[in-house]
Amino acid sequence: MTTDAQKYEKIFSGTKEVAENLKIDASKLQPWIDAHVPGAGSIKSIEQFRGGQSNPTYKIATDNKNLVLRRKPPGKLLPSAHAVDREHKVITALGQTDVPVPKTYGLCEDEDVAGTTFFVMDCLDGDIYWDHMLPSLSKEQRIKVYQSKNKTLAALHSVDYKKVGLEDYGKPGNYVARQVSRWSKQYKASETDNIVEMNNLIEWLPENIPDDDETSIVHGDYRLDNMIMKNQEVIGVLDWELSTLGHPIADFCYHCLTWRTEPLFYDHTKLKEMGIPNEMEYRDMYSEITGKDLSANWEFYMAFSLFKVGAICQGILGRVRDGTASSKHAEDRGMKVYPLSQGAWSIVENNFK
Repeated sequence: MTTDAQKYEKIFSGTKEVAENLKIDASKLQPWIDAHVPGAGSIKSIEQFRGGQSNPTYKIATDNKNLVLRRKPPGKLLPSAHAVDREHKVITALGQTDVPVPKTYGLCEDEDVAGTTFFVMDCLDGDIYWDHMLPSLSKEQRIKVYQSKNKTLAALHSVDYKKVGLEDYGKPGNYVARQVSRWSKQYKASETDNIVEMNNLIEWLPENIPDDDETSIVHGDYRLDNMIMKNQEVIGVLDWELSTLGHPIADFCYHCLTWRTEPLFYDHTKLKEMGIPNEMEYRDMYSEITGKDLSANWEFYMAFSLFKVGAICQGILGRVRDGTASSKHAEDRGMKVYPLSQGAWSIVENNFK
């Protein structure tokens, strides 16, 4: 039986020939590379990464370097979507911290160069894992991967965002309330069915937000396949499109959804055998590094995180309905709104009623 991880790896990993409507003229890009990437040399090839669905992403091989170019897609876009300028800003700022990110070489807003705004960064050579069970690794290696993932997110949340010039990167405070409101609206806008649990959550969540507000840089989509690893250590965190200033616990809890959504992660004995921490062990690992006790409001943040992913899945179903995402793969992902909303509401019923 093919797992979701195997399906996604097949669809999204590696490079391919650049799609016709996304081609870049190497002769126009070369002068920019010469001016911004010292010693890179001539462009030898341009390939498109299979991932990076929202913002087309390219591997640029030059005489002396491998680079990644990430650009806005062509055509009419929503004002705040596909903000590669924000991605460039946060990755560049984090380059001066302990958070592992690729080195950036500049943002280009001249659309004559590559057709749309883009930025260029180093192409990191390492491993991307898709399956959270890490079947190809030994027990000791799995332990290292989970420790490194945890430590890296804790490092991000401890960065002084004002000191690195990201004071204007988002609104400080009230993040969870704004997120609940945003995803409730998005859900309603793409609603295809009357899902009682989602309606209950939209009503319950805003009334029960914990009084524990704090602000840090948050990644927004911190997951295993958004990291590049070498020797089981994170050497680069990718895909910062959803990053902003937000609540670190909400960001960490979203990252921990694997333990609530992957049936294999319910078996603590199996996890122990494999060297993978269970949910509470992983949470305590983060607490040990950051000094924060997460136990008091943990179940609220779990319900909120499941709700958020449910709303995202509903958005996909809305696009399937509108004919803008017709693949079977999209529909399968969208249908997960049902179990996700049921899971989120059962957390509320079991812990707050």
